[in-house]
Amino acid sequence: MDLWIGETYHYMPSPIAVGIFELTMMRTAPGQDWKKVGRMFHDYMIEQRDFVMANCSHGEKVGLLRTIPHEEMLDLQQHVEILDYESASAIIEGQEVFSIGTCSCRHAALHAGVRSCDTPLDTCSSFGIAAEFLIRRGFGRKVSKAEMRDNVARSRQLGLVLNVDNVQRNPAYLCHCCSDCCHLLVGMKRWGFANVVVTSAFRPETDPGKCTGCGLCSRACPVDARTMVAGDGPAAGKKKRPVTDMARCLGCGVCSLKCKSHALTLVRKKKRIITPESTFERIMLQCLERGTLQNQLFDDPGRLTHQFMRGFVGGFLRLSPVKRALMSDSLRSVFLSAMKKGASAQGRGWMTSI
Repeated sequence: MDLWIGETYHYMPSPIAVGIFELTMMRTAPGQDWKKVGRMFHDYMIEQRDFVMANCSHGEKVGLLRTIPHEEMLDLQQHVEILDYESASAIIEGQEVFSIGTCSCRHAALHAGVRSCDTPLDTCSSFGIAAEFLIRRGFGRKVSKAEMRDNVARSRQLGLVLNVDNVQRNPAYLCHCCSDCCHLLVGMKRWGFANVVVTSAFRPETDPGKCTGCGLCSRACPVDARTMVAGDGPAAGKKKRPVTDMARCLGCGVCSLKCKSHALTLVRKKKRIITPESTFERIMLQCLERGTLQNQLFDDPGRLTHQFMRGFVGGFLRLSPVKRALMSDSLRSVFLSAMKKGASAQGRGWMTSI
């Protein structure tokens, strides 16, 4: 991958996601054995447990993507405040370069023979330097700010989940996910790891006086977090009531979109959600959480001193008390500040601005 940053091209090997998978399945050129490739990705990322186990089975809190709510479903009567990085409209307004490309998940599902929805393929949204890369390399087409707004509006009408790059500043992409094809949502339902996607800061709340017990919200939930149970008390009769499994709920608002009685809105959770400020901070926290930070600090495999320090520092950082302390609210900002200073001291200060 090549990124144009600070009047210079910077190159990096592509990870599996976001990277190899998307940059393969966003292509639609004829003459390729897409059926074979789509099936291979489906088998590796969905059917086999190893991929999701390696990335999502250790209680990770810092993920690649986070859900943002459909803003129209927020309970404004409770004066719910939505921050700029929690709002699709604010994210779009803060960007200048946009691209839309083929959804890699739906394209893979189509050729793997497992796609059951009719959601359009052209939904994958990118911004800033990521959009510039996709446009330059032919993975996406350049669109206007108005077209990007329309893209999000269409996803609201279709009841898609909005999953965005898990950063506060300069997000690179916005996914428009359906429960049938999205590797993340399908993986959550199949393997039960609720931390595949970082949830939004909101949760659904039902007004029992307005709820008719129709079950539309339950059927609409993309991760099966809403179920209908028998009503409370003899007066309820056969009327059912919805119950939300908050361990699975994304806080996306898709259930609210389908509620015809307007009994369902989104309210802010009491528990604080960690959202890294930048891509640099997200990568540092992910590496710390996964026990690989030493590979970023001492990255020359040819030097014996780097090999020694990777082993020594890695063993220290993998200690549970150390990891918990550095990820805590009290020390996290100090830790990230030290990482930024270290990058700048090595002449890599440009990384901290991404």
